[in-house]
Amino acid sequence: MLNRELLTKVDFTKPWAWLATWFGCGLALPAPGTWGTIGGIPFAVFLMLAGGCKYLLVWVVVVFLVGWWAAEKFEKATGEHDASAIVIDEVTGIGFTLLFATPEIKSVTISFLLFRFFDILKPWPVSWCDKKIGGGLGVMVDDLAAAVYAALCLWGLRHAGIG
Repeated sequence: MLNRELLTKVDFTKPWAWLATWFGCGLALPAPGTWGTIGGIPFAVFLMLAGGCKYLLVWVVVVFLVGWWAAEKFEKATGEHDASAIVIDEVTGIGFTLLFATPEIKSVTISFLLFRFFDILKPWPVSWCDKKIGGGLGVMVDDLAAAVYAALCLWGLRHAGIG
């Protein structure tokens, strides 16, 4: 659940606040993480179409690094680790997952479902990353770990002719 009182501690005149919430996607209810994931898909698909995996990979790395910084700032402002309003980690996660997809609706939809499944389920080591790595890095790493699971499943589905 989104804590409105928590958000009063965030200065939305600062770029880190808008980046951490992925331009406000993290403020949407219910399920801010799902909205953040959806908010990242158009950017990723555009890059897939414009330049393929190399453009998307560069974008994932840049968003990961920017997300680390923005999540760190958000946490310092609010005093809360991995607040639900921080969704730039989902943007990185779906971007990584889409590295293993094709820019077709079926493949993107399967990518979305797999990423959200593993991000919510948090199988080991995703759960370990979520609990043991602090700060902005911790916010970002557990979603990247969930994306690895999703990407491996997507890769398998694609080679089976499904994804």
